[in-house]
Amino acid sequence: MVLAVIALLAALLLPSLARARAKSQGLACLNQQRQLGFATLLYAADHRDALPYNFGEADTRRTVAEGTYLNWANNVLNWELDPQNTNAQLLASGGLGSYVGGSTPLFRCPSDRVLSDLQRTAGWPGRTRSISMNAMMGNAGSFTTNGSNVNNPYYRQFFRLADVPRPAGLFVFVDEHPDSINDGYFLNKVSAYEWTDLPASFHNQGANLVFADGHAESHRWRNASTLRPARPDGAQLPFAVAATADEDWDWLIQRTTLVRGGYASAPP
Repeated sequence: MVLAVIALLAALLLPSLARARAKSQGLACLNQQRQLGFATLLYAADHRDALPYNFGEADTRRTVAEGTYLNWANNVLNWELDPQNTNAQLLASGGLGSYVGGSTPLFRCPSDRVLSDLQRTAGWPGRTRSISMNAMMGNAGSFTTNGSNVNNPYYRQFFRLADVPRPAGLFVFVDEHPDSINDGYFLNKVSAYEWTDLPASFHNQGANLVFADGHAESHRWRNASTLRPARPDGAQLPFAVAATADEDWDWLIQRTTLVRGGYASAPP
């Protein structure tokens, strides 16, 4: 009888405890992103208002090989036993590393414990980063030509904080889906209407973001198609955004960049 009562109480309490833990992790992640936002403001203050470098995979690997560590985050993640997945020093040595006092756990959401079977078998506790930077923020290296991003040539690339006309409405960092994340360059081609990189949905089916003014907020996704399983090969990218399920896409694109002279799409 006693065991039955204990089992019943456990069944009632465990879901509540799980929700409380998820909420706590979400708040911790939000606080970490606030600190990254503050670090970005400090970086800009020391670099004539410039935002951190924001490279794709090729430039990230090249600068790491050169030992210059220019990028805001100098690792490229995958599902293999690549040491870049766990080398926290690459983050500490990056453009924002010194501005967070070398505190590399800030780059990883506490809810992100996703590993491949290969990595789990090797005894890894987790990868070091689950946050990426908006591709339209900062100097994108070889993706930048004549002041524009070749991936979104008709939209604005923001090199300096002063370039951002509504800093509270354009994001700098976002939780990225663990299968989507590789480099720290979160890219979606505005005119393509398909997800190239996918935001995460760790927090109440949503993600945390930090904006150019330094504030952080949580946003819950509305379309089921955005909520891809958090596992290797779970994102199945790229995939088209259906006209009947475009609320999440529109919300994020409106906060990604602006068309030259106006909004990227209808203003929020």
